[in-house]
Amino acid sequence: MTINIIDDAVTSEDAVADVVNSSAVGVRARLWRLHPTDVREIAITASAEILRLEAIRVAAVDTLTLNPDEQVLCYRGTGEWLANHTMLQISAGRRIAALGKALRSFPEIENQFDAGELTFEHAALIVAFCESPPKGMPDAALPYCRDTLLAAASGTEATTVKLRYAISVLEHMFESDDTPPSEDTDRNELRISPTLNGRIAVRGDFDGPTGEMLLSALSSLSMPTPATDGTPDKRPAAKRNADAMAELIRRYLDNAATGIDGGQRPHLNVHINAKDLAFHRECAGAISPSTGRARTTEASDDDDLDTLDLDMQHLDVGHMPWMGPLSVGRTRMIACDCMLGAVLLDENGAPLDVSPLKRLVTAAQRTALIARDKGCAFPGCDCVPAWTDAHHIKHWAEGGPTVMDNLVLLCRSHHTLMHRKPGFTGQWEIRIGADHLPWFIPPPGIDPDQKPRRSTTRL
Repeated sequence: MTINIIDDAVTSEDAVADVVNSSAVGVRARLWRLHPTDVREIAITASAEILRLEAIRVAAVDTLTLNPDEQVLCYRGTGEWLANHTMLQISAGRRIAALGKALRSFPEIENQFDAGELTFEHAALIVAFCESPPKGMPDAALPYCRDTLLAAASGTEATTVKLRYAISVLEHMFESDDTPPSEDTDRNELRISPTLNGRIAVRGDFDGPTGEMLLSALSSLSMPTPATDGTPDKRPAAKRNADAMAELIRRYLDNAATGIDGGQRPHLNVHINAKDLAFHRECAGAISPSTGRARTTEASDDDDLDTLDLDMQHLDVGHMPWMGPLSVGRTRMIACDCMLGAVLLDENGAPLDVSPLKRLVTAAQRTALIARDKGCAFPGCDCVPAWTDAHHIKHWAEGGPTVMDNLVLLCRSHHTLMHRKPGFTGQWEIRIGADHLPWFIPPPGIDPDQKPRRSTTRL
């Protein structure tokens, strides 16, 4: 009996090795003859093999970058050479070459990547963070931030969303006035080009909140719809998305003439703890002057930590269901003028009850704001009401009421400016004067006397 079990195990291992190490031609027929246990093992083993080969390819390409021969020198770069001799796109070849070059400066990341414990995408994200860390982060914290990200990216439970979340927390802990790339609206692009056959080609690159709104809007419209006879929807995902976009545009044009000026605010779902929305908590970790190690604020002076403690259940950043993490600053800006629904949580963070959605700024209040401010109220801005948000001068999460004397219309650019921290160009302040009109006090760097101003564009 014991001998038979050993023989079966050896046979199973041989079958797995035979499939993984042989050609994929006819592999499906061979897989059908195996037990599902063996097929599962083949899938796992093949995945590990892919990681191993990816690390070898990155190392080989980087070695050619450092020591090219005549064939490689014929191309503009090693990435282009790789793309021209494989089925890779040039952009993919360039990413491989770029990662290989970047890993030279970070041996710890390289070692984990070479060991098959880090995917290509996760290695690229961690390298990008280490190459351009937050400006507010001291140099001594970089090794421990790196180790924290490596821990978040390792293991079978590691996901890109989890890693991006950890990066967002670190960026918030050492937050500077720089807008995170995922929230930088200045990078947004939408290219619409007519084609020769009478169609249009669309290509875009948007910030995370815009992407969240787009994905939320398309979600229900792009779901597979069975035919009347019950047969599955045969449309591929790209076709369903295109059909959903066309339907979204049609519905907008059908209803754009109805409603108030500026329309209803976008349905953007962001989840965040109420106390974190109300207050920007102090840095979750401090750097010990003597060791440079990161430690939690609750730890004593002797309790230095080797890695930053990131409790994924209690992070002070927002979270979008589609696009993932969002900084507290941007979340607070969105919350100024939104559809608000309260979710009551127990001590473990489990939902107990949900209140119906309600508007923080009602249609009547928005109409009154348009009559008072006539558009963006920031001095010198001529943005029309349709492109403005209602900004809470004292944020509602900090006890600021949703009343006319605590509201002002701001365009998205100036709304973003008002939610920036000191140090960008200085912090502007808004006050409602005795005339019940909004007055703007510039920072000393713009006006040493800080003389109050108000918009005179439409007076």
